[in-house]
Amino acid sequence: MRRVAVGAVLGMLTVVIPFSAAAAPADPAPPLAAYRVAGLDNSAARTAVANQGVEVLAGGRDYLEVRATPAQADRLRAGGLRLDPLPATAPLPVPVAPGQFPIGYQGYHTYRQLTAELDSLSAAHPNQVAVSSYGKSVQGRPLLLVKISDDVRVDNHEPEVLFSCAQHAREHITVEMCMHIVRRLAQGYGTDPAITRLLKSREIWVMPMANPDGAEYDISTGLFAMWRKNRQPTPENREVGIDLNRNWGDEWGCCDGSSSNPASDTYHGPAPFSAPETAQLRDWVNSRVIGGVQQITAHIDFHSFSELVLWPYGFTSSDTGPGLNKSDADTFRKLGEQLAATNGYKPEQSSHLYINDGSIGDWMWAQHHIWSYTLEMYPTSLTQGGFYPPASVIDRETARNDAAVDLLLTYADCVPRITAAPCGRR
Repeated sequence: MRRVAVGAVLGMLTVVIPFSAAAAPADPAPPLAAYRVAGLDNSAARTAVANQGVEVLAGGRDYLEVRATPAQADRLRAGGLRLDPLPATAPLPVPVAPGQFPIGYQGYHTYRQLTAELDSLSAAHPNQVAVSSYGKSVQGRPLLLVKISDDVRVDNHEPEVLFSCAQHAREHITVEMCMHIVRRLAQGYGTDPAITRLLKSREIWVMPMANPDGAEYDISTGLFAMWRKNRQPTPENREVGIDLNRNWGDEWGCCDGSSSNPASDTYHGPAPFSAPETAQLRDWVNSRVIGGVQQITAHIDFHSFSELVLWPYGFTSSDTGPGLNKSDADTFRKLGEQLAATNGYKPEQSSHLYINDGSIGDWMWAQHHIWSYTLEMYPTSLTQGGFYPPASVIDRETARNDAAVDLLLTYADCVPRITAAPCGRR
């Protein structure tokens, strides 16, 4: 899902930021305001709110935080819901220069800075870190791919684990999470016995910025644009962008868990995999089927915010579904609960928050039986900074997931053994 400080976020909600210099002038967008919608104590109630066309920012056990137009807010109130405005309590951030993070946020990586640090880590640890790409974005940026192992030059047919970050542009803290994983594992090899053991028996892949065009656009003015989607022009429409995490092919657009409106932040695109960023990530995952066996066994897709551990399926409220039986569901839940025990997040099946369709996690499981989790990072509320926590929390909040990362790596050889079930599908 999703510290400019709160005032920064709320102050920007009424600013219309142009999609591109070449775009035709658009009609003024209705003003948006942020609210906590209380009393939503079940998935159906939260899904009903999401389906009103509001932008869902975060969710918890009995609420959603949303951005809504006045008309949308009136409809929700008419339905008997209580909307608590989220207050502005802090000043706007101070910009440095276009394309740079504002003052207070300069610990975050731009795409260029990310590329430079990864190249530096690869040069310092040539046997453990290899940097390449798995394709190019709409605007031609290489989609960065990092391999980490005890010897990156050799494919040892060991269990492989994938970590992906920043499908959603404004979720910059997830880029720092993926960068932290690469840095920690590379620097720990040969000095930390636990990390050394893991790298000798696993191959790890990291995609630190799956939506580089969107991430760069989000800071293009030197402030924050609250941008979520990629930067793909929509044919015959003035809108720009597809929500990458609604563009995956499994149950795409099936269940009112995404939008067919190009203006929506959850626009699923005109067809599955119509975004090159998702299509090329798909093709790379498919390429890891070697000798008829998918080498990737486990996956975490990092998002922000809400502090949640989520697992498939998102498109159905049932705990089971096509290709996901009770034993699978029990395994997902058990490992999900143990991941959450390490970081203090709330564990639940994705659809138990609200229905969503066309997500990476659903596709990973349905197509390849990869044990795929979504981790929604810090914070839990827009009032704590929402998508833009200050750089001062990066080290704390990325290290907070070290034990979860290590736990997933530990079980990657046979995830079902967490419930004493047979490994079966690997």
